[in-house]
Amino acid sequence: MKLIVASVQESIDAGRVAEETGRWASRNRLQTTTLLDAIAGHQFDAVFGGARRDEEKARAKERVFSFRDEFGQWDPKNQRPELWGIYNTRIHRGEHIRVFPLSNWTELDVWEYISRENLEIPSIYYAHSRSVFEREGILLADSPYITRGEDEPLYDAKVRYRTVGDMTCTGAVESTAATIAEVIAEIAATRITERGQTRADDRTSEAAMEDRKREGYF
Repeated sequence: MKLIVASVQESIDAGRVAEETGRWASRNRLQTTTLLDAIAGHQFDAVFGGARRDEEKARAKERVFSFRDEFGQWDPKNQRPELWGIYNTRIHRGEHIRVFPLSNWTELDVWEYISRENLEIPSIYYAHSRSVFEREGILLADSPYITRGEDEPLYDAKVRYRTVGDMTCTGAVESTAATIAEVIAEIAATRITERGQTRADDRTSEAAMEDRKREGYF
């Protein structure tokens, strides 16, 4: 994590990316430049990610082995068939593959696996008290990295995080689920995906995620 933060800061200092400011600012786009720099610098042929198809409609278009061109860009219309679990891994110099082993898992699958294996996970995924404010239906945490408007009062709420990302664009959900069993019951009853309910940057346009992925975002 320290290496990633350092790389992002180096990109900012070099003027290759600019950190957004203001009420609607998000640091999420900073990840793309750093990711592509790391892939090019280390000449990786493949990088692994934990994205799932049920998270968001753009990610539903991903293959398990998802091809990226020499610029790190993704074209959903130029992906390879994956029939009967057969994958085409052929690439030319400069190209790479993003591999998503959990593509066909759901959020519920993940939590049932956590329960079965009795895995320890960060407490932020369980209900806890936090100072939050509401922005377009999303509960964002009070933070020095977020510019809050006068029409966005703070209040204390019992919340948990369904997904963990940059706090400038990742929201919490009201919840009392304090155990794995309670989280599983909560997820089984919801009809909104975790990104749909908690990611502010996905709401900037109908194709927000797809646009970022075309630029090289994971």
